[in-house]
Formats: sequence, structure tokens, C-alpha cells
Amino acid sequence: MAPVAYLAVGFVRGSLGLLPVDTIILVEGRWALVFLLTTLAVTPIRRLTGWNRLARARRLLGLFAFFHAAVHFLAYAGIDKLFGLVAILEDVRDRRYITAGMAALLLLVPLAATSTRGWIRRLGKRWLKLHRLVYPAAALGVLHFYWKVRADTFWPLLAALALAVLLAARSPWIASRMRRGRRSPRGKAG
Repeated sequence: MAPVAYLAVGFVRGSLGLLPVDTIILVEGRWALVFLLTTLAVTPIRRLTGWNRLARARRLLGLFAFFHAAVHFLAYAGIDKLFGLVAILEDVRDRRYITAGMAALLLLVPLAATSTRGWIRRLGKRWLKLHRLVYPAAALGVLHFYWKVRADTFWPLLAALALAVLLAARSPWIASRMRRGRRSPRGKAG
């Protein structure tokens, strides 16, 4: 919640720069992506370290990702577009980065809505299938970020690299090697 508090204080003090709305949108979008990538990092870290308790944090991290994505969207739709549905829909149609961002947000909605124990129980194995939407949502989030920036692509490319590594770590071959390396003495694969 620290980014939201920082932005709220900065907005009241007038210290968010010449375009405070743009600053809010940018900061919240970056935090959404950071939390989304952190959520995806839980499984590889758990496989490498054997620290299974880390899995308990994954749902909360995912909800933080959704929260920051929602604030990112609400700052854009509410403050920048004054909830003008026509203007928002025109942006979705005409600006590919907004199309990608909106698609990512829409994919995150059912994930956040079904992140309770009750929904996990109700959906059973279908819950796992549904929550695989996190992968295209993350890819669309990275694409949204990359297409949004015009000149300085360092951070979007770093996010794309992080996503590629996190997705590669889920491949059966790498995942099995990570588990084997953790079980062998001194961390060496057997």
C-alpha cells in the first residue's frame, strides 16, 4: 500500500511533477507489473529453495498486483478520462498499448474474484486452469508497458526478460532440474 500512500501525499503536496495524473498512472502501472512478476516468481523460488511456505504469499501478491492494476486503470479512466466511456473505448480501439493493458486487466478480474478459499473449493481443478490466465495477463502487461514508452525501453525490456526467465523456469525440463538440484548434496544436480 506504500505506493498509494506515497502518491496520495505527493498529490496533496503537489510534488508529483507537472502532470501528476500521468505520474500516478505510471507508478501504479509499474507496481502492478512488479507484483505480477513477483507472483510468478514464487513457484521457481519455491522449487529452488524448497521453501513451500512461500506459496502462501502467492495469492496475496496476486491480489496486490490486481489492486495496483485497478488503481492504474481507475487513475486513467477516472482522472484522465473522467469515466467517459466513449473516450475510453476509442482509446482501446485506437491505441494498441491501451488495448493490451485493458486485455491484461480483464484477464486479472476473474483471477482476483476467485482468489478466496470458497472459490478454490468450488472450482476444484478448474481453479488451476482458470488461474493460468496469469501468464497471458503478464505478457500483455509487459507488452502494454513496452508499447507505452517511446524512447526509454530499458525497464520494459527488463520486465520482458524477467517474464521470459520466469516462464522458462516453468518448463518441465528446467523445473525437474531445479527440484533435483535442491535434493542433491551441496546443491549439485545429480
